[in-house]
Amino acid sequence: MAERSFKKEVEHLRKGAGDEFVGEGILAITKALLENGVGYVGGYQGAPISHLMDVLSDAQDLLSELDVRFEANASEAAAAAMLAASVHYPIRGAVTFKGAVGVNVASDALANLSSSGVTGGALIIVGEDYGEGSSIMQERSHPFAMKSQFWLLDPRPNLQSIVKAVGDGFELSEATNTPVMMMVRIRACHVTGSFATRDNRKPDLSVREALANPRKDFQRVVLPPWSFTHEQDKVQNRWPEAEKFIVDNQLNEFFGPDTADVGIICQGGMYNGVIRALQRLGLADTYGTSQIPIYNLNVTYPIVENEFLGFCKGKSAVLVVEEGQPALIEEALSAMAYRNDSKVKLHGKDVFPKAGELQGHIMLDSVTAFFQKAAPEILPGRGRAPNAPKPAIPDLSKTVPVRPPSFCTGCPERPIFAGIKLAQAELGEHQIAGDIGCHLFASLPPFEIGGATMGYGLGPASNAAFDGGGDKRAISILGDGGFWHNGLSSSIGNMVYNKSDSVAVIVDNYYSAATGGQDVLSSRADNPTKATNNPITDAVKGIGVKWVRQIDRTYDVGKVRDVMKEALTTEYHGPKVIVMSSECMLNRQRREKPIRSQAIRDGARVEVPRFGVDEDVCTGDHACMRLSGCPSLSVKHLDDPLRDDPVASIDQTCVGCGNCGEVADAAILCPSFYRADVVHNPGRFETWRARQRARVVGWMQARRAARRLEFSA
Repeated sequence: MAERSFKKEVEHLRKGAGDEFVGEGILAITKALLENGVGYVGGYQGAPISHLMDVLSDAQDLLSELDVRFEANASEAAAAAMLAASVHYPIRGAVTFKGAVGVNVASDALANLSSSGVTGGALIIVGEDYGEGSSIMQERSHPFAMKSQFWLLDPRPNLQSIVKAVGDGFELSEATNTPVMMMVRIRACHVTGSFATRDNRKPDLSVREALANPRKDFQRVVLPPWSFTHEQDKVQNRWPEAEKFIVDNQLNEFFGPDTADVGIICQGGMYNGVIRALQRLGLADTYGTSQIPIYNLNVTYPIVENEFLGFCKGKSAVLVVEEGQPALIEEALSAMAYRNDSKVKLHGKDVFPKAGELQGHIMLDSVTAFFQKAAPEILPGRGRAPNAPKPAIPDLSKTVPVRPPSFCTGCPERPIFAGIKLAQAELGEHQIAGDIGCHLFASLPPFEIGGATMGYGLGPASNAAFDGGGDKRAISILGDGGFWHNGLSSSIGNMVYNKSDSVAVIVDNYYSAATGGQDVLSSRADNPTKATNNPITDAVKGIGVKWVRQIDRTYDVGKVRDVMKEALTTEYHGPKVIVMSSECMLNRQRREKPIRSQAIRDGARVEVPRFGVDEDVCTGDHACMRLSGCPSLSVKHLDDPLRDDPVASIDQTCVGCGNCGEVADAAILCPSFYRADVVHNPGRFETWRARQRARVVGWMQARRAARRLEFSA
């Protein structure tokens, strides 16, 4: 199951001419694909474009009606390779995946695709995950477009521009026989708005029809001598055709007055931030009408030299607004200005930060600094003087505690790392490598297990240097999503081939949980359109792993500890794989809560387990927290003047997984944890029994209170 269902939103995809679509940017992209006659769509989920995949998955009926093929690909590489259908056939195809990490994984297929060129429109929708909201390393996708030379769109973040960019991307791809990448940032994916819809259109040539009439052209195969002619074709034909198409169809936009002494050139994705900064400086109105000329690059590669020079004509200074590093656009524009003896002075990273997300306050400060340098007369009474001190920003780290990312409440991965930590307490610290996914949180307190990650599915591979023998075996962590993405061959297969003697722990939570809860090959649910219930243990045995253990309930911390100890101490030499399985609690709650709530409303008897801590028994040493880290497990100060230390306490967010009690038992901590079953809609006898118990307990409490020695001031 995905993070959420889009069944309701899918109905909006059926809207036609004369209707209005209201929703998020990512949903608008889906609608635009259908309006532009896409023939096939694929991709791999990941922020911020997971919802696009989820919407398409929920829209299977509509896609079938339009004869559109949808594939939830095994990886970004598989998605990019799918675009091969557009090489020989005039079929429009689109794939989507997460920004820099996605294009890295897909690089082989994308490079070959760009070399051979395409006949049909090929669109790569990249969710640019850059900035403080990102979960990955900070890199840009822009350099990849330059390296392999496919065109890069960066539309303004409003629904009309995003929808238009989808159609422009297909047409640009077809006009130049070149794949096109369309970049959508987090804010563009989740911006809300509306646009006038058009009728959905069946593809001019469907994949079904193409399959019945095969085509081939050996000159498009990337082999010598044609691979050399491909490069020449890019420079001599495709590039000039792309520039002509961009100019003729006005893909880039100009705003503000025709003439002025200064101007601004910005990536399309930065336009909203630029306009907001100008509004705050009084240089644009609330409708976005700017007093400063703006050259908005909806196409950031290639940059049309004549358009740029024409914009700079008559201006003394121009500000280049480019997010991230390296400053590829600024450097390209500087080279163009230098080659053409332009006198305009370009500003960019001299007023903007060298790296980092261009948030609102940064945009305002940097645009202000540009005007103070290039045209201070534009800012009479606005902005600070050039050398005026900035307002003091308080150091919030002194008052707001640091909160590192953590597992969800009840996460079945937390007890895995508690068990590993207990095993290490007996056997000593081991070399541990992590992987991409929720389990990477284990590298943070309170577990501090693993200190490196090299890529999705590469956990065991990143420990390969430590497989040469030694007193202690290396441990690698790998998730089920990473296992099916890349880990089976690159990690487990690598261990088998090289006769590794290390231990690989595969965390199986039934889903690709970190990307929104999509099904994978080993998911337990029955999926009507995908093949699930393929055990990971069968896969690893199939490629030669002999020592395999399966744990079907990770909350059994004692068993996790014992199996880890066995793997680390066994006399067997060879790859050792432990598959630890329990359903992701977040997805489990999404599935079970509505059913439970409905049963309660219907008057059915329902038991809901809750856990608590006996305050009279708890010693306050907090060892349970150091081995659990559950968000619902915190501290509580007592009113007892004889007990200064706070005791452990479980709050109302507890989901009743029982991990805290399991950890306490496995680590032999204390018996202060208890379980209480909350009964909804109890029977008459249960109600009577609860009343009698309450009376007895109340009488005993009153008697104890009467005997208590009290002191008064």
